[in-house]
Amino acid sequence: MLCYKYHAMHDNTPQLLAMFSPCIPLATLIFFSCILHFAQQASTSSFIGQGYRLISIQIAPDAAIHALLQVKQTNNIYGADIPLLRFYAKHETENRLRVHITDAKNKRWEVPYDLLPREQPPPIKQSIEFLKKKNSTWVSEYSGSELVLTYTPDPFSFAVTRKSNGDTLFNSTYDDSHPFGPLVFKDQYLEISTKLSKDASLYGLGEHTQPHGIKLNPNDPYTLFTTDISAFNVNADLYGSHPVYMDLRNEGGKAYAHGVLLLNSNGMDVFYTGTSLTYKVIGGVLDFYFFAGPSPLNVVDQYTSLIGRPAPMPYWAFGFHQCKFGYQNVSVIEEVVENYQKAKIPLDVIWNDDDHMDGAKDFTLHPVNYPRSKLLKFLDKIHNIGMKYVVIIDPGIAVNESYEVYQRGMANDVFIKHDGEPFTGQVWPGAVYFPDFLNPKTVSWWGDEIRRFHELVPVDGLWIDMNEASNFCTGKCRIHEGRICPNETQPWICCFDCRDITNTKWDNPPYKINASGVHAPLGSKTIATSAVHYNGVLEYDAHSLYGLSESIATHKALLDIQKKRPFILSRSTYVGSGKYVAHWTGDISSRWEDLRYSIITMLNFGIYGIPMVGADICGFFITFTDHEELCNRWIQLGAFYPFSRDHADFNSPRQELYLWDSVAESARNALGMRYKLLPYLYTLNYEAHVSGAPIARPLFFSFPSYVECYSLSTQFLLGKSLMISPVLEQGKAQVNALFPPGTWYSLFDLTYTIVSKEGTYVTLDAPLNVVNVHLYQNVILPMQQGGMVTKEARTTPFNLIVTFPAGANDGEATGNLFLDDDELQEMKLGSGYPIATYIDFHATVREETVKVWSQVVEGEFALEKGWIIDKISVLGLNGGGELHTIMIDGEPSTYVSNVKVYTTEHKYLHDEGDGRNNIEMVEFESLNIPLGKNFSLSWKMTY
Repeated sequence: MLCYKYHAMHDNTPQLLAMFSPCIPLATLIFFSCILHFAQQASTSSFIGQGYRLISIQIAPDAAIHALLQVKQTNNIYGADIPLLRFYAKHETENRLRVHITDAKNKRWEVPYDLLPREQPPPIKQSIEFLKKKNSTWVSEYSGSELVLTYTPDPFSFAVTRKSNGDTLFNSTYDDSHPFGPLVFKDQYLEISTKLSKDASLYGLGEHTQPHGIKLNPNDPYTLFTTDISAFNVNADLYGSHPVYMDLRNEGGKAYAHGVLLLNSNGMDVFYTGTSLTYKVIGGVLDFYFFAGPSPLNVVDQYTSLIGRPAPMPYWAFGFHQCKFGYQNVSVIEEVVENYQKAKIPLDVIWNDDDHMDGAKDFTLHPVNYPRSKLLKFLDKIHNIGMKYVVIIDPGIAVNESYEVYQRGMANDVFIKHDGEPFTGQVWPGAVYFPDFLNPKTVSWWGDEIRRFHELVPVDGLWIDMNEASNFCTGKCRIHEGRICPNETQPWICCFDCRDITNTKWDNPPYKINASGVHAPLGSKTIATSAVHYNGVLEYDAHSLYGLSESIATHKALLDIQKKRPFILSRSTYVGSGKYVAHWTGDISSRWEDLRYSIITMLNFGIYGIPMVGADICGFFITFTDHEELCNRWIQLGAFYPFSRDHADFNSPRQELYLWDSVAESARNALGMRYKLLPYLYTLNYEAHVSGAPIARPLFFSFPSYVECYSLSTQFLLGKSLMISPVLEQGKAQVNALFPPGTWYSLFDLTYTIVSKEGTYVTLDAPLNVVNVHLYQNVILPMQQGGMVTKEARTTPFNLIVTFPAGANDGEATGNLFLDDDELQEMKLGSGYPIATYIDFHATVREETVKVWSQVVEGEFALEKGWIIDKISVLGLNGGGELHTIMIDGEPSTYVSNVKVYTTEHKYLHDEGDGRNNIEMVEFESLNIPLGKNFSLSWKMTY
């Protein structure tokens, strides 16, 4: 058992050192560590500093504020105070305010502007000269279109309010009513706090596994520092760092949301008490961005407008993916594909973990298990039916003089250094060096290695893992002569001779963040934080950017090589990663808790601007033998993750979906529906790319005024109107699902209806092969007829499902559809070529007349593909009827006589209505309407 032993450091900060000995279990120690940590912070925060006073302020010609802040009283707690700060604020857009605080005399580390492009504040020298030339202008407020900045001079603090309702969104003013002190700014310790409304519901500040749900829980620890620890560890810093939160408030029945980003890549603890939030950061600057909202969708739109819109994904990426660490040879993956086909379970992508490599070395093939000739023959076979192949790449490059990738890396000087030599770590191949992706030469070298490998094996996508960066050792290491390393049976156990690096302030900073949930040293199981990147950048500052920088380099390489839209999956992420990669939730267990937690993490990443996300279906570490029921329920949920993949650990038993008859049946049902929904999912992919809108989202995105949704973490929406209510508990055959106000229709049987007048919980039957999915009123959902691969599903006719409120005499519904050539690098309209189609759909019911029509914005691509609308189902009507007319581009259709009309009475599963009559679904089949042309059809209801 890996345990930890308490050790008190000289500064009274609890420190927990890894020991391999009988001691306290890790989970217990994390719990007590958190209590100690919070007690220590509560007892000392008021003594850390006395704050700063404003000594000069001016508004520049570009309407930005420049100010100087002088420290009131110095001390040496966590280091010396920086005596003079430059305060800079600017309304960068109508809905975005920036506040930037840094040292007024010395340049400090910031997230590189070439890594995350954004507007740069003016040089500090320019601010100082500007302030010297003019007398201070003591403005009372700094107002934009919706956000207003005010400040208090002594001790200096600032507040951000919403102009439309006067609500305070952020307020760093210190007073006795809140348990935080004034601004602190030292070289390795920055502290700032804000008061919060008692009505505030907060979301974000990840990546963590949150056992209490998606809504942040007061007094849970929120530490940000990218770390390779398994995601079944709750409330610990995991693979990504996203120092952004959304604040949702309900005031008198009306909801308002705003967002706050602290753009800082250094390690930090964020303390949330319920009425305040305190940042304790160990370096960099305070670079805040405030996003006005006021809806949750507005916040994500404004956030991704700054950090980069989510990457467009190829169509096949929305199919089902299968992987396992331990597919020993080509014959095994051939067998897996064949078994999926025999079981008639859809499958689009087969993956390899390290198994295809020669000695776990990147960009190689195992000469016996994965000979190139046999692998290429297999790829030809799957490519011919539209399937794809993705392989893993870890950043650590094996230290091996005969390994050409290593040779070229050394020749180009691409590795991170320590004491002037490449820093040595241990990962799967043994001794490794870590590429420095902040170095332009590394980006070129990395791209060339991917090109060489792609010429060897035409992979369709890449999976970049272990990029926190992960290291099986800690400290300064060397290989012991004569020792076999790694040990074949336990390659994840460090087998080097290592010594701790604690003699620098970068490896042993004065303030200890709650790393790994146990106050682990910063360099534990990663690159030493005193290691050096290109241009002298310290790992201490850039650590959490490693995954982002590798993602950018990999994305550039695939764009250059494939000349088409890349697919990249990354474990480690940072602000802006969604512009380049998808994400999965890492190494989780096959436990019912992890099934539940996966929804929370998925929804958080939609807020972070990384909408293509999912968890390892059935779990990565299989921890018990009775796995069948859990795998049933997991594929029912996982079929509706944006990224849907089954994956398991090397030492876990096989868990492909065809291995159990019951799981295979659940997979055919759930994945069968997913493949029918592909046009809808792909349209959500387009909306994410142009506006940042999450594909999977919490219910409060569509129902922000319904407070019951604010903490709901067991259901979610795909888009604005498709609700998934999975079974998440063992032995259950029912699910108690929340239905916000309105009419909901079962997607698997459109006749089943739930009418919720004011919002209610409804108990739904959910036998082992059933997942409950419901479609909301007032929408038009485009679907196709499914298939075994996305290539096949894409050729089938379209169906439209139109939903009205039950029995409405006056209502309307809308929907949209985007389709394109998914190999194009960009996802856009208006190119002048038939490469994309975009359509708005509309429907109305006015007294007795029903009308459904389309407005084609661009249709040539759909016409070229020959797509047709075969069926339209209209739900919630007071009566049936005969089709009156079909118009196509203004001309009557010649197919009216072939159209079949069916009327079916809806069945109420739950009705809070006002004694309404029976309602009906009317379906029109054999329509044969060209998708790329404007159409309309109408009829009068009969009773």
